[in-house]
Amino acid sequence: MSITFVPASGTPRAIGRAHGEALAVPLRAFLDDGLARLNHLLAAPVTAEALLPSTAAYRAAVTAALPDLAEEVAGLAEGAGISEDEAWLLQLRREIMGYSKIPTAGDCTTWARAAGPGGRTPVLAQTVDLNGNLDDHISVLRIARAGSPRRSLVLSFAGLLGYLGLNSDGLAVGLNLVLGGDWRPGVPPYLAIRHLLDTAATVDEALKILAGLPLASSRSLMLCDHERALYVEVLGGELRVTEPETGLAAHTNHFLHPDFAPADELNVFARNSSVRRLRAAGEGLAELPPQAGPEDHFALLSRPPVCVPDRGDIRAERTVAAVVLLPAAGTLHIRPGDPSRSGTQVFAL
Repeated sequence: MSITFVPASGTPRAIGRAHGEALAVPLRAFLDDGLARLNHLLAAPVTAEALLPSTAAYRAAVTAALPDLAEEVAGLAEGAGISEDEAWLLQLRREIMGYSKIPTAGDCTTWARAAGPGGRTPVLAQTVDLNGNLDDHISVLRIARAGSPRRSLVLSFAGLLGYLGLNSDGLAVGLNLVLGGDWRPGVPPYLAIRHLLDTAATVDEALKILAGLPLASSRSLMLCDHERALYVEVLGGELRVTEPETGLAAHTNHFLHPDFAPADELNVFARNSSVRRLRAAGEGLAELPPQAGPEDHFALLSRPPVCVPDRGDIRAERTVAAVVLLPAAGTLHIRPGDPSRSGTQVFAL
């Protein structure tokens, strides 16, 4: 399965333009496929015109908080030959879908290990569980912003400016969907993650930046640098940080912090899956030797229940990729599609 590699450098607009030019043909096809596949996933069909008020509200919020990324979206539109409204739709698909209490099989299993005894090096690993069959639109962006020595590797799907990744300072960021609170116009977590990779050198800096963003929706973000591994849960604009003393952190799709757990909106079927995957991840992570490499992590990422199989339903989440990030080495290791059936591809800063 192919992964498009996009090296992009310069001003935000130039970075967006390079991204758009590299993916012009597949992005046009994606937008024409049931309106970025939204109409294959939503209970009732929508039109681009009907979505304009919602996308405009999110666009205004992002432009106010993160003007550089808004400029990059404009460049993406230019490079791909699509409208700016279409480029924003690509950034906002998950926010538009919102959340509903429907049975689901999974939505990412994530863990991180801080440096520690026995030569343990920092690592962040996760499955990417999405609906919409998005494993045919995987890209890796290598971002080099003008005026900054920082470089980033970003995993992207179908024109997203951000999803997960790492930067040259040794900060890695992953994520899990958690459901709760009111989702409202603001900065989508995918774009927030990209902003962290652009601007933060450490977990501590990332937490401070994250606290100042008007986040649009609930998520859990896994953060890892040379010294720390933790997750921060987001609900209704509030943050809760959990940093295990063991240096081993794992998360799936239900809130773990006691302040947020009562507000969890995950349905019982999805919660059962989330609990099983969290247990399997925690036990598997604890058993990995200190010097475990990417392939050792992929072995765990590829096993059920961590790896969620394809049930033949485009509306159901399944594992569309597995990723191992090595912050100290500056490498992103990825297996596209079902990781038990694909080989590892490596991208370097």
